[in-house]
Amino acid sequence: MRPVRLRRAAALAAAALSLVGLVACSTTTGGGSTAAGDAPQELSVAVWTPIENLDPHGASGMDNGTQVAAKAIFSPLIKMSGKGEFDGVLAESWEANEDATQWTFKLRGGVTFSDGTPVTAADVVASFERVLELKGAMAANYAGHKAEEGDAGTVVITSEDPDPALLGKLISFYVTPKAHLNDGWTKPIGSGPFVVQQFTPGQSLVLAPNPGYWAGKPALNRLELRSIGEMAAKMTALKTGEVSMTWAVPDDQLPGLKGSPDLVVEKSAGNGVITMWMNGSVKGLKEAAVRRALWQAVDFPTIITSLFPETGSPADSVVTPSVLGYAPQTPVRYDPAAAKKALDEAGWDYGQTIKMQFSQPQFQQFADAVASDLAKIGVKAEPAQKEPAVFLQDLLALKWDLNIQQLGTAGFDAATNLGRLYTCAAKRTGYCNPDLDKLLAEAGSTSDNAKRQELYAQASTIIWDDAVGMYPMFVRNVYVRSKSVQGLAIPPDMTPDFSTVRIGNGGS
Repeated sequence: MRPVRLRRAAALAAAALSLVGLVACSTTTGGGSTAAGDAPQELSVAVWTPIENLDPHGASGMDNGTQVAAKAIFSPLIKMSGKGEFDGVLAESWEANEDATQWTFKLRGGVTFSDGTPVTAADVVASFERVLELKGAMAANYAGHKAEEGDAGTVVITSEDPDPALLGKLISFYVTPKAHLNDGWTKPIGSGPFVVQQFTPGQSLVLAPNPGYWAGKPALNRLELRSIGEMAAKMTALKTGEVSMTWAVPDDQLPGLKGSPDLVVEKSAGNGVITMWMNGSVKGLKEAAVRRALWQAVDFPTIITSLFPETGSPADSVVTPSVLGYAPQTPVRYDPAAAKKALDEAGWDYGQTIKMQFSQPQFQQFADAVASDLAKIGVKAEPAQKEPAVFLQDLLALKWDLNIQQLGTAGFDAATNLGRLYTCAAKRTGYCNPDLDKLLAEAGSTSDNAKRQELYAQASTIIWDDAVGMYPMFVRNVYVRSKSVQGLAIPPDMTPDFSTVRIGNGGS
C-alpha cells in the first residue's frame, strides 16, 4: 500500500476545483473560544431550508437543512479545504492503495462524543453500515463499498471497483455513536462543535456549545437555526435584528439589504444548478424529443435576467465549471414555434397537465414564469409548493411530472452528482439509459482524472441531449449577516460552519 498525503489524496479524488471562500474580516483564535468584548455570544439564523430531520444517514441526509444541522452536531472523517485539498476531522491521515480500491483512515486520538464516550473505529463502521442499510440519499455514493475496523485505530473502506472520488463523497458522511443508532433523532449525540438543546422539526433547532469539542469550544453560547417560511417575514426579521444571518436571498431583496448600514452582503460562486427533472416514467414525458421541446418552449434567458440578475447566470451544463466532470453543452435555444411543432409531431396531449413540484418559496415566481411560457404554446402546467417533508417523500416516490430544485455537487466531483443520481438503479428521475450507466460506472472506477473528465463529459452530453431535465441556471450564493457576526467563512456548498463564529461589537 502506498501512502497518499493530503494533497496527493486530494489530487487523486478531485481536480479542477475552483472554490471561492470569502472570509469575514474578524476571525477567532483557538477554535473560536474567545469572546468579543461584552457582546452576548448568541446567534439566531434564518436557514435556507427547514430542518425537518437530524438523522444524517437516512432519506433526508443530503437535504440542505439536515446537512447544516449535521455540520454543527456531528463530525465527518474529512472536510474540503479548497482547491482540491482535504483536511482531516475525525481522520488525521489517510492512504490509498495503487488502484484506489482500498482507503485506510487513521482516526484522531482523544476525540469524544458529547456524552464523553470516545469516538472509535467501531462507530465509524456502524455509521457507514447504517447509511448503506437505510438506502438513503447518499447510499448510492457507496454502492459496492465495505467499511471495516483496521489495526491501531484505523478504518478501512474497500470497494469492488476503484473509487478515486471517495474523499469527495465522504465530506457528507457523519459519524454517530454505535451505541445510540436507535435512540431516535430529536437529541442525537455527536462529536461536533454543538449539542442539541431543543428541536422542533421544520421550525427551530437550538444548539449549545459542546465543551468537549476536540478543536476547542465554540465562542457562541447559543445558536438557533430557525425556519421562517415567508420571504418577507425573513427579511423583516433580518432588518430588525430578530435574526442576524441568512443565505440564499432572492435578488429582489438585495437592494434593500445593501442599503442597511448594519448588514453585510457577501457572494460566492457556489456550485449550485437550478435543476428541473422531467419524470421520464410518466405519460407524455418518456420521449427525449418531448422533454427537449418543453425545454425549448421556456424563455430562460429572460426569466434569469428578470428574476435573478445578481445571483443567476445561464447554465451550459448539468454541473458547474468548478466541478470535475463539467463539460459545456450547446445551449437549448428558446424557440416556441419549434417546440410547438415538435410536440404536435410527437402527439402531445394538450389536455394533460404537467404537475410541477418545488419546496422553496423563492422558486414560486420562477415556476410561475415557466408555466406561463408553456401556456403560450398550449401546454398546461400547474406549479405546486410542497412542505419540505412532503416534497422529499414525493420526490423519492416519483410523484411528480416536473421537479424544481437547486442541486449542488458534494466534493466538487461529478461522482457525487451524476454518478449518484442518474443511474438506472438510483430511480431518481424516471429515466434509465444502460449506455449512460456504463459511462458512469467506468468514470467512477478509474484513477485517471483526465479519463474521468472525458467520461463524465460524455455522460453530461447524454443527460443534456436527452433532456433528463432542464438545466437553466448556475446559482451564485448570497449570504447576509449583521456586522456583529464575525469569523464566518462563506462556504461554496451553502452549509455554513458556525464553529468559528463569534459576536462582536461591530466590524465588517
